[in-house]
Amino acid sequence: MTSERALILDFGGVVTRTLFETHDVTERTLGLPKGSLTWLGPFVASTDPLWVSMQNREITERDYWLTRTSEVGKMVGETWTDMQTFVRRARGAEPELVLRPEARDAILRVKEAGLKLAILSNELDLFYGVEFRERFPLIDLFDVIVDASYTKILKPDPRAYELVLAELDLPREACVFVDDQKKNIEGAEAVNLPHVHFDVTRPAESYAQALAMLGL
Repeated sequence: MTSERALILDFGGVVTRTLFETHDVTERTLGLPKGSLTWLGPFVASTDPLWVSMQNREITERDYWLTRTSEVGKMVGETWTDMQTFVRRARGAEPELVLRPEARDAILRVKEAGLKLAILSNELDLFYGVEFRERFPLIDLFDVIVDASYTKILKPDPRAYELVLAELDLPREACVFVDDQKKNIEGAEAVNLPHVHFDVTRPAESYAQALAMLGL
């Protein structure tokens, strides 16, 4: 294995805790009664038919979150039409609250080992906003950020993976890509990029697998 290696991470759900996991933060920040938010996505898929529709590819990930954005906006008596508004209002004040502890540990371990780090996201700034990203803990440790908010090339388009590999200037076999969406993992498979399908319900196991693939 080459000494030049890289860990390529999706952002939402992989680096951050999902919005499903931070309902308590959202409710407290927005002044909603505890237990107001009941949709739990992959944690209790049977109670979230909209999530199931997304997993079945009947709607897109953006469709799912725009629906949730609209619903939560109505709860606070406002009209929200973009995910950025939801994220900024729900968790933007304290980005450190949504950083996965397992992500923090893995990121620091990768950097201490002298490896490269990259983010490959479909909506980093679109969903979270530039201010959120700039204040997000450890963001400065990433060597490369490829964000479809600007490139307009969404995973699983093969060009998205090729873009991040070109930015890293590494062969694909020297990299490990981590994403929680199956369709994006299928995109990595299509371009022969080593990968881990991140399980948001078992983050420590998923990161352990990725680090092991990098020889850490």
